[in-house]
Amino acid sequence: MQQNLLSYSKLIKAEAKKLGFMFCGIAKADFLEEEAPRLEAWLKQGMHGEMQYMENHFDKRLDPRLLVDGAKSVISLGLNYYSEEQQFDPLAPKISKYAYGIDYHHVIKEKLKQLLQVINEKIGEVDGRAFVDSAPVLDKAWAKKAGLGWTGKNTNLINTKSGSFFFLAELIIDLELEYDIPSTADHCGTCTRCIDACPTEAIVAPYIVDGSRCISYLTIELKNEIPTEFAGKMDNWMFGCDICQDVCPWNRFSLLHHEPAFAPQTDLLQMSKNDWEDITEEIFQKVFKNSPIKRTKFIGIKRNIDFLNNQS
Repeated sequence: MQQNLLSYSKLIKAEAKKLGFMFCGIAKADFLEEEAPRLEAWLKQGMHGEMQYMENHFDKRLDPRLLVDGAKSVISLGLNYYSEEQQFDPLAPKISKYAYGIDYHHVIKEKLKQLLQVINEKIGEVDGRAFVDSAPVLDKAWAKKAGLGWTGKNTNLINTKSGSFFFLAELIIDLELEYDIPSTADHCGTCTRCIDACPTEAIVAPYIVDGSRCISYLTIELKNEIPTEFAGKMDNWMFGCDICQDVCPWNRFSLLHHEPAFAPQTDLLQMSKNDWEDITEEIFQKVFKNSPIKRTKFIGIKRNIDFLNNQS
């Protein structure tokens, strides 16, 4: 029986690699005991801002068996998106690297479907669900339990060999497998570069991010006006923010991704400051049809650009 579990796990990891995933680790589907008090305290302090969905399905966030009947294993996967390409105009409002290409939700969901299909073909009938950053699953906690890395002081999952520029996703299935050893080491040491570099002081303490102060939240999740207290502190970020990752010493080990879907959308990096300021809704819908940037909608992008222009 144990031999079967090991062979199944090896097969799944090999197939994940074929699909382009950088990492694949497996953890037992169980209650996230350590995360429960942390999540409760974070929510009570209002650090989720307007992200009301974080308050929903509290129990499901902590126990995958409530999401998938008979769940036995959580397969955590990491897909690299690191790119050295940059926007042509240094004055153009900035976009996070992860948003250069096609929306990662679509790309990863398709890969997870293929992985589940292969599991069914090669192992037998297995029930499960795929999760990509859009359901009550604590991605980083499961990735840590699956041995993919540790949670840095900026709360991103960091891997010693590849840094932190990768997406996380999960397959929760009703098949018992061989489980990986959880990551327990912390390789941040005395480094505080991410804390020192955050212009909005969103990293309020090591390993604690006030989401309501994070530039990614302010430019994407926040639906109302950006509070005036952040005027002059946005560092020209229009969609997302990479600061705490760019300054992290571990990201010197980041490798260029090989995912065609994450190649920059046509002309995206060529857009000048004026192009962004003059963008119409028609152009926005056309250029960003399959982009993560459409998430903030045209009205959100205009709000962000106007805020950056009026904050001096």
